[in-house]
Amino acid sequence: MSREALLEAIARSIRRCRRCRLWQTRTHAVPGEANPYAEIIFIGEAPGREEDRTGRPFQGMAGREFNELLGVAGLGREDIFVTGVNKCRPPHNRRPRRDEMDTCRRAHLDRQLAVIQPRLVVLLGSVAVEEMLGRKRLKGAVGRVIERNGRRYFVTYHPAASMRFPGPKRQARRHFARLRAIAAPSGPS
Repeated sequence: MSREALLEAIARSIRRCRRCRLWQTRTHAVPGEANPYAEIIFIGEAPGREEDRTGRPFQGMAGREFNELLGVAGLGREDIFVTGVNKCRPPHNRRPRRDEMDTCRRAHLDRQLAVIQPRLVVLLGSVAVEEMLGRKRLKGAVGRVIERNGRRYFVTYHPAASMRFPGPKRQARRHFARLRAIAAPSGPS
């Protein structure tokens, strides 16, 4: 089976998923999208209002900020795969609960990573860092490449944080400027 077909089968599974309580309040599940052969996958938190409305990741203001940051890296959405730890919007945009994150990761995100086999996984914000690296905070991880279980992770701020705060905005731009070199087969750490 091709990567496209495998990812579409996972996306269908996500759209009909009822493994946690979030399916009850979603409008659309948001499986993720873009290049099934991407060398870089970006993982954010969970869908917000616009993502839930459209079924697509990183829409609205955070989506525009994400697109600008990709431009800093010399990348477009067609070059990457983008998804979230959770595929359904938590009510009132609350932080996903531990059981929701664990369920979604095991059922869907781990399968997407296995199909895509990215050279680098970019973790956007504290929820992605907590779920993928088991760290409660960004401090000490942000701006660094971390190797864990045979996979390379790069930690940066979520686009929503870089929109709101000047420090994370400057740092996120520096981080995204480094992405091409970091993602290269023998890129810097």
